[in-house]
Amino acid sequence: MIRIVIAEDQRMLLGALASLLNLEPDMEIVGTANNGEEALTLVHRHKPDICLMDIEMPIKSGLDAAEELKINGDCKVIILTTFARTGYFERALKGGVRGYLLKDSPIEELADSIRSVMLGRRIFAAELVDEAYGGGEENPLTEREKEVLGLIADGKNTKEIAGELYLTTGTVRNYISVILDKLNVSNRIEAIMRFKEKGWFK
Repeated sequence: MIRIVIAEDQRMLLGALASLLNLEPDMEIVGTANNGEEALTLVHRHKPDICLMDIEMPIKSGLDAAEELKINGDCKVIILTTFARTGYFERALKGGVRGYLLKDSPIEELADSIRSVMLGRRIFAAELVDEAYGGGEENPLTEREKEVLGLIADGKNTKEIAGELYLTTGTVRNYISVILDKLNVSNRIEAIMRFKEKGWFK
């Protein structure tokens, strides 16, 4: 019997997934969670074979939880998400996930993917693989520019960023101008949204 924990913050979808997978003769749902933190607790408690996880969840994201689970390595993580973003996919690969599937997959395909992962295979949505290895868009920002944008996303103003990075406010303003230009946006909020949409925040 394949023992599974599911983490999904949309309760209706969580219930539907649990019910459908429980109908499979070789699968048993041993726990359901609404965020990554709960998922980690359930994995440690129930020692499942598979943790099926969404990405964008409150408290702790699926990718954060997957990275923590990679350390003990006993539970295989499959990401199930609506987000076909190259940045998320690349981070998931580094986090050791065994599968990355999209929520529009049929339940039969999901069940077959779980069985394949149990046999030691890695299963990834074809459109993600195509984009990741077929010239998908690359993050245009330098490490320092990413650092500046990260601090903007944390709510810091120009003066605070300058203090934290030991730069002048003029230099920080120049960085921000370059960031907006590279991302082809007109203000800081749009820059954060664009960067997040692309899955480039690590």
